[in-house]
Amino acid sequence: MADQLDYKIYGDDMQIVEIELDPGEAVRAEAGAMMFMETGVQMQTGTEGGIFTGLKRMITGESFFITSFLNSGRTKTHVAFGAPYPGKIIPLDLTALGGRFLCQKDAFLCAARGIEIEVAFTKKMGAGLFGGEGFILQRLEGDGLAFVHAGGTIIPRTLQAGEKLRVDTGCLVAFPESVDYTIQFVGGFKNALFGGEGIFLADLTGPGQVYLQSLPFSRLADRIIAASRMSRGESKGVAGLGGDILGGILGGDRKF
Repeated sequence: MADQLDYKIYGDDMQIVEIELDPGEAVRAEAGAMMFMETGVQMQTGTEGGIFTGLKRMITGESFFITSFLNSGRTKTHVAFGAPYPGKIIPLDLTALGGRFLCQKDAFLCAARGIEIEVAFTKKMGAGLFGGEGFILQRLEGDGLAFVHAGGTIIPRTLQAGEKLRVDTGCLVAFPESVDYTIQFVGGFKNALFGGEGIFLADLTGPGQVYLQSLPFSRLADRIIAASRMSRGESKGVAGLGGDILGGILGGDRKF
């Protein structure tokens, strides 16, 4: 049985979650996510289940090791974890959600001790080979609180039984196992090449509540890389122009 945690979420676009630990309680977190911890909190880093479990976490985009933060004191204490990039932290009460929830790879932030993080593959190998971000999912399993992070604005959508929704695979954050999903090719040469979106979409069928994100980290990273390349090209152009002017001055070719 997972520890029962109390928490507060602070911030707007760069959120942190502060966990209150009673004596003997612990929270598990992705390595490097901790922001601060108070007196009495003891860190315990390991694979949490052996080498094979650590390798499975690496497949889902998490680190090989996971860190537990245990309140070894006699009074309540606190530990906080920060989101890795702009977005929101989503609390998931797995007890109320049927004990299992699927989320995008590398979305996991922290969870009560007793929550297990597993690999969840899509039902079809074709989706695994070509589904991009929709291929490898994390399955959070247990009866306590888990926290996942998503980029940009979070949009919860409740799908009724049989209701369908098509989503860019990168924008899909988390959903219950009651939601059936498949990965589909967009179709059409012009759509795939010039559409500006991903070439694969996740087809979701309710019932269940689905969490979507407006800014997948991969999309943010692509824009940063593109801007960086453009900036380097412009700086080289400026440097080349400056070199030509300086050469002209020194060579006596230019008059001012």
